Amino acid sequence: MIKNTPLNYGLVAMSFHWLMALLIIGLIALGLYMVRLPLTDPETFQLYQLHKSFGFVVLVLAVMRLVWRFLNPSPELPAGMPWIERLAAHLGHAGLYGLMLFLPLSGWLMVSASPWGLPTVIFDSFNLPHLPVPAFLGTKEQAEGLLKIVHEYAAYFLILMVVLHVAAALKHHFISKDDVLRRMTRLKSD
Repeated sequence: MIKNTPLNYGLVAMSFHWLMALLIIGLIALGLYMVRLPLTDPETFQLYQLHKSFGFVVLVLAVMRLVWRFLNPSPELPAGMPWIERLAAHLGHAGLYGLMLFLPLSGWLMVSASPWGLPTVIFDSFNLPHLPVPAFLGTKEQAEGLLKIVHEYAAYFLILMVVLHVAAALKHHFISKDDVLRRMTRLKSD
């Protein structure tokens, strides 16, 4: 089953979900590690390039995933699910999708604002052009500083959203005993 059905996610949606989950967790771990390294170390530069490369992959996959989601609606939520949980599910997914787009873009804009002018080389293959930095952000130094804070706190917010997402999935599996988690881990219902 490639496409979503009213009861289950299809192979494409599941592949997007789990691939992006691995990439995002890896990017968070790498980001938390690399910001503690000395900027003068050449290995630090390589880790930043790797972080930016995988961040760009997440951005491309997030766009593809959103297109797929619009073309293939998600399975219906369980019938007896309280309205507050339905609202939380919709807001949580919207927040996750928003952050999957916002974090790579804010990182790209931060790099573009840097007065150092260092290139972003995606997997040592091609240079990613810098984005135009809006003038209202001030000088390049001011813009970079602001965007660094925005990117950092958005990453912390993403960590919180991922934890809540996992907790909700486990709640559905172990407490509500419904198919919400199972439909993202197998191709068809029993």
